Amino acid sequence: MDYLTSVYWERGRAAVNQDSVVLLQTLTVRGRVLMAAVCDGMGGLAYGEKVSGYVTQRLQEWFYETLLKAIRKKKPCWVIRRSLDRLVYHMQEQIALYGGRAGLRMGTTMTVLVLWEHTYLLWHLGDSRAYRLWEKKRVAGRLARTSGIERMTADHVKRGNRLTKCVGSFGFARPDFRMGSLQAGQGILLCSDGFRNRIEESELADVLRGGRMEEEQIARRLREIGDACLRRGERDNLSAVYVQSGR
Repeated sequence: MDYLTSVYWERGRAAVNQDSVVLLQTLTVRGRVLMAAVCDGMGGLAYGEKVSGYVTQRLQEWFYETLLKAIRKKKPCWVIRRSLDRLVYHMQEQIALYGGRAGLRMGTTMTVLVLWEHTYLLWHLGDSRAYRLWEKKRVAGRLARTSGIERMTADHVKRGNRLTKCVGSFGFARPDFRMGSLQAGQGILLCSDGFRNRIEESELADVLRGGRMEEEQIARRLREIGDACLRRGERDNLSAVYVQSGR
């Protein structure tokens, strides 16, 4: 199994980029393993960029120190899920401890994808999103291509776009979790709210349609979406990671 990937990270019109992204993959004796994450620091609170950066740094450590070891030892997926849940609990404790000493409230969204061969694991807190995209060929008198999109995460927000769950100094919230299979040619998009606020899901599906793409082509299409958001008046940071399953 191989994965085609690209990252988009844009400050936009904001003074500071409070988004952090990570994309890692390595080949192991049990197949290729990938981890991607998008974390969007909460702009109305203190040090959003530091909190999102802290979370992505800890996720990188978890990838190398825990995830790869668990896969090598053939641990079941529920063990991997619990290990990341424990990491989230520890991160929230540390953020709350730091925030309490400094008299600050801090937080970040977190959407994490792990791919191992055709299996995906997805953890989510906040209003960043994950989408699954695909393309199908249909023959009905002529050859036609159709694109599809599925939102894989729920937004943890209430009236006024206030987050109800995040990684931060508000107490522990267990991440939503989803597990499934990613077929060849399908893709998964992780993105912050700035990347999708002014774009319809149908537009995302049209631009990032499934089917084999080169990484340069993926990068170009992510920029196309980001540029469209900025032209439509988006003022927030824009971040995205796209991963497509190969053969």
